[in-house]
Formats: sequence, C-alpha cells, structure tokens
Amino acid sequence: MPKGFLTLFLAGLLWTATASAADSAIKVEKAWARATTAAGATGVVYLTLVNGGAEADRLTGISTPVATAGMHVMVMEGSVMQMRAVDALDVKPGDSIEFKPGGLHIMLTKLKEALRQGDQFPIALAFQKAGIIDVEVKVLPLGASSYR
Repeated sequence: MPKGFLTLFLAGLLWTATASAADSAIKVEKAWARATTAAGATGVVYLTLVNGGAEADRLTGISTPVATAGMHVMVMEGSVMQMRAVDALDVKPGDSIEFKPGGLHIMLTKLKEALRQGDQFPIALAFQKAGIIDVEVKVLPLGASSYR
C-alpha cells in the first residue's frame, strides 16, 4: 500500500470521528467540580447529559489527565448510603440525565494536584455512537452544591 494513501486514509478516519462527535445528538451541559484541599485527594464531577437525537447512545468510559475517573451512583441500602461503580450508562432519545450530589457522579481518584476554585480541566466522555466528547469542567468553591 503506498505511503501517501495510508496517510490520506488515516486522516479521513480521524476527520470522520471528529465530525461525528462534533455533530453528536449528545450534549453535555453544566460540567462542574468542587475545589479540593490537596493533591491525591478524591474529587467529583457533576454534569448533565442531554440526548436530543432519535437514537439511544451509551456512555462507556471517562478519562481526564488530572486523575483516574469512573462513574458511580449513591444508593440507599436500608438506612445506609452506599456508592456503587457504574460501568456504562444508556442515554435514550429525549433523556436528560443529571449527575448530581447524592446520585450519579464521576469520581476522580488519585488527583495529580488539588482542584482550585476558578480553574478548569478537561474530561473526555466516550460514547458508543457519538465517539469522544471533550468537556471543560469548571471548578467551583469547596462547599458548592450546584452549578453557578
């Protein structure tokens, strides 16, 4: 296979993946995290996923350069609140799914540095159909309870 053809083919694949994510029916709104006190601490990201399209999609992974990231949900078992890992999340057409305190959230572990109020950091959400959607997360004050 000629070298120029391979380069052109790979560039076409990259353009297609980027275009599909940019044109995605999945939108991410109000991405925020609370400030943390130290590096190595645990942080949490909250946001809202909106599927404005006609097809369901599935959130299958999350990554960020600032920490290890994973989805979790808080559930009540009797009188005890527990946190459980969520491997994937279906987002049906018309759905608006809120990641919020006391419910579904993105847990950040092994933070490389403290999250400081006023800063922003990137997070990448991997969807089966929409591909990778990059989002900037706004860091709010330590005691924040909702997006401002």
